[in-house]
Amino acid sequence: MREIIFDTETTGLDSSKDRIIEIGALEYDDNRFPTGRKFHHYINPDGMKVPMEAQKIHGITDAMLADKPCFADIADEFLHFTDGALLIAHNAMFDLGFINAELVRCGKRPIEVDRIIDTLPIARRKHPGAQNNLDALCRRYGIDNSKRVLHGALLDAEILADVYVELIGGRQGALGLGRQSADSEDNAALYRLKPRPQALPPRLSAEEEAEHEQFLQKMAEGGTRALWYGGAGGKQG
Repeated sequence: MREIIFDTETTGLDSSKDRIIEIGALEYDDNRFPTGRKFHHYINPDGMKVPMEAQKIHGITDAMLADKPCFADIADEFLHFTDGALLIAHNAMFDLGFINAELVRCGKRPIEVDRIIDTLPIARRKHPGAQNNLDALCRRYGIDNSKRVLHGALLDAEILADVYVELIGGRQGALGLGRQSADSEDNAALYRLKPRPQALPPRLSAEEEAEHEQFLQKMAEGGTRALWYGGAGGKQG
């Protein structure tokens, strides 16, 4: 299934009154490779001022947002970009709370929680007792986050994409894997190998298979059976 890794920046911490001022999202295919499609907007919070405490975190000022669209102006574009995909974020319930509050404000249906994968509980389960913020995970996995002087939605989504792949088993784990389901308790993903479109040809010739079968028969005549034919041991009797 298609996956969208996303992040938001906001005017504060309370989704009931604070607003989203930036969304960044990246599209990945069902093998967890980037498609190159991105969604990124700075958003005017309907005239709300950005507190200085928030500006120190993400560097987004009122002047930067003055000529930007409101959330209602980009809501349909965002919903189209994310339609049918799983949505992945770090501390995702925070971001989802803000996105759903904005969607409700402009008369749109909120996004269902079962479409969300939160990488924070995955990290906590994999590294109990350790720091599991994005910077700490970058240090643990050797991911370059030197450009992350300030928080930024698109940059953080790009960094999280690398972190997410490591959390689920590394880049090699993405090859040939498909989404099976999401765990309802902590949104951790389960995976299965995709079946081959065409079975590999047998490596043994017909003559070699016949000789092998004759060898097994001689073993059985001598009172010994191959282990894979069952039983606790090789000797029968």
